[in-house]
Amino acid sequence: MTPSPQPPTEPTETVGHIGHPHAVPGPSARPSDGHSDGHSGGHGGGGSGGRPSDRSHDHGHGHSHGHGPAAPVSKHLRKVIAAVLIPFAAAVFVGMVVLWPGGAPGHERTGVGFDRQTQQGVVTALEQVDCKTVNAAQVPTTAAPSTPEGRQAQAEQTGECKKATVEVSTGPDKGRTFVEVVQPGAPRQLEDGQEVVVAYAPDAPRDLQYSVIDVNRKLPMALLAGIFAAAVVLVGRMRGLFALVALVVSFGVLTLFILPAILQGSNPLVVAVVGASAIMLIALYMCHGLTARTSVAVLGTLVSLLLIGLLGSGFIDWAFLSGNTDDNTGLIHGLYPDIDMSGLLLAGVIIGSLGVLDDVTVTQTSAVWELHHADPSMGPRALYRAAIRIGRDHIASVVNTLVLAYAGAALPLLLLFSIANSSMGSVANSELVAEEIVRTLVGSIGLVASVPVTTALAALVVSADRPGSPAGAPAAGPVRGRGRRRKR
Repeated sequence: MTPSPQPPTEPTETVGHIGHPHAVPGPSARPSDGHSDGHSGGHGGGGSGGRPSDRSHDHGHGHSHGHGPAAPVSKHLRKVIAAVLIPFAAAVFVGMVVLWPGGAPGHERTGVGFDRQTQQGVVTALEQVDCKTVNAAQVPTTAAPSTPEGRQAQAEQTGECKKATVEVSTGPDKGRTFVEVVQPGAPRQLEDGQEVVVAYAPDAPRDLQYSVIDVNRKLPMALLAGIFAAAVVLVGRMRGLFALVALVVSFGVLTLFILPAILQGSNPLVVAVVGASAIMLIALYMCHGLTARTSVAVLGTLVSLLLIGLLGSGFIDWAFLSGNTDDNTGLIHGLYPDIDMSGLLLAGVIIGSLGVLDDVTVTQTSAVWELHHADPSMGPRALYRAAIRIGRDHIASVVNTLVLAYAGAALPLLLLFSIANSSMGSVANSELVAEEIVRTLVGSIGLVASVPVTTALAALVVSADRPGSPAGAPAAGPVRGRGRRRKR
């Protein structure tokens, strides 16, 4: 039997094997994507004219793998998408040029917190000494022996301390040694040969200029980063490699543009919007290709970011959140009093939501494209209804992930409130917790909104190509042969 003639089609992307394509009932059976299998079996009663019924299968000896590019959209739609995205990308580029800081502004170091000079050191000797001989612990005059502080101080007076000799291994004083006394109850204990980070206070007396502030963790952190990179490339291959490159570029935009621009006095919200948009464009197109599918994901992400910015700005002002709630933000405000701390809080909300938004919008766009690819007869409404069911599952998991991530980061703080037997109302009303609540809820609202917005955009775009589009029209008649379409 000679098959009916088929219009030429573009190669399209499929997922997995197409060993048993299901024939779609109707006037003509549509071929499976890519290449069909060779020999057809006679399962099921066929319809008139030899057409297979809904449950029939075509059996062949070979399985085709459709790993080609995604179905392209029409030239008209490409022009429409370009007309929206090219001006947006140009505006982002102009914004980065105008706001480019040229480096972080200099300031005189205060020697407080992270704002102090540091060098590397190594513990060269370690000995046990009586805490009394080094005057390491005294009972505080304000702490009674019945209090935990008083009991701890009394125990330290009768215990043994560690006297560490530390050698400075970097900087102008390389080779200089100093003594560090470690109390028995200190959270950080030193070991012989351990690499440490030392702080340098030039204005202090010579014997007190250096002190140990942390241990050197560069080797295990670098090894963990290497394992992560290897796993991404091993599983993701070229796409994983591009994802790593995009990750490096994103950190480059963050450290070279966003942070210095905020320190220079630029509006944190404007800087965050421009920087997040640049990260979004670079990461999405680098990881997923310069396609209409990626462009729709970019548009969905952009709409969601705008919603997050508007909601965040409104509720941060309404709740009177200053953004200055801990030692780090207090130090930033002290060093750079012109920085808008509430704007910095909003910038953090936008940048923190961007990564999860990318995941949601790309997933929803791909779902719409694959649904249309499986059944090109579906209209925009049917595509939207089918894809939104996928999106609801994604919403549930992503929102739960976001809330748990913020709760995990604030776990010590929540533990303190639990110890104090504070009510949930008083805990939520405190500014430190209210910031996290606003950050979580505003980001979650943006994530929830990104699903219907991106799904609707993708359904409209892919459905507009259905009649006579390069994505391919339904072919008439069953397909014969070993993975090749035969012309009459």
